[in-house]
Amino acid sequence: MDSIYDVIIIGSGPSGLTAGIYTTRAGLKTLIVAGEKWGGQLMLTTEVENFPGFPEGIQGPDLMANMRKQAEHHGAEFVDENFSQGDFSKRPFTVTAADKTYQAKSIIIATGADTKWLDVPGEKEKIGRGVSSCAPCDAPFFKEKDVIVAGGGDSAMEEAIVLTRFAKSVTLIHRRDAFRASQIMQDKAKANPKIKFLLNTQIAEITGEFKVEGVKLTNTVTDEESEMPTQGVFVAIGHIPNSKVFPGIDVDEKGFIKAQEHYRTNIEGIFVAGDVHDRQYMQAITAAGYGCAASLEAERWLEAQK
Repeated sequence: MDSIYDVIIIGSGPSGLTAGIYTTRAGLKTLIVAGEKWGGQLMLTTEVENFPGFPEGIQGPDLMANMRKQAEHHGAEFVDENFSQGDFSKRPFTVTAADKTYQAKSIIIATGADTKWLDVPGEKEKIGRGVSSCAPCDAPFFKEKDVIVAGGGDSAMEEAIVLTRFAKSVTLIHRRDAFRASQIMQDKAKANPKIKFLLNTQIAEITGEFKVEGVKLTNTVTDEESEMPTQGVFVAIGHIPNSKVFPGIDVDEKGFIKAQEHYRTNIEGIFVAGDVHDRQYMQAITAAGYGCAASLEAERWLEAQK
């Protein structure tokens, strides 16, 4: 077992890496448990146009590589293994990754949230090639194109409305006969002339050789099959926060970690940052901001323990 770290950061997306930049610059001995697939959801994206500092845009993996280099430059240590378990019942806390155990005076949980995908043929290989889960990120790439939004909640309505600023038409597809979205969001979407609605319908396949060219649809009542040409499919059926691996940490009804005052969890000395607690915005820049805030709070908390 290595010497005790001041901070162990679990997760290596924008929140975890930003937290690592701040803790190391504060002189705190920092370990980032990055995971085998480090870098978070931006590793799955292509062009990122809305992260400040890159007027021409930047590829998602390049942005994450730059963040990692910056954290390493300031002295953060990395373990590219998956977090398997932690003992948060006593201090110092212990964290296990790939059968190796590490100890820390404080923890920042920055494990993010995974998009719920449709899990249909043609979807996974077209992520970043017409399949997206973030209209605020990708809508400008669909100027004057016909696109589909899959989902029936508030987030699906929001995605559709954002897309109308760029797309020629937006078809909102939902597998049930009624939307779960709040009435105010439904009213907003229905008032927009660019948005069409297709209920009792689900996407069975996303077609196209190298990019999205259409979808195969199934009527959930009659089983009737049909096809629809489209240039984009936005999946808005929710997110799964990566919080189940932390027993003892309080979460809300959807599994998002409850962030108490100043990004503290219910366990003293354990902080939270990014999409694992943020069910509202889910943007790279807000995740990075939360990582900054959580690291500053961890630094203050450690100082107060002396």
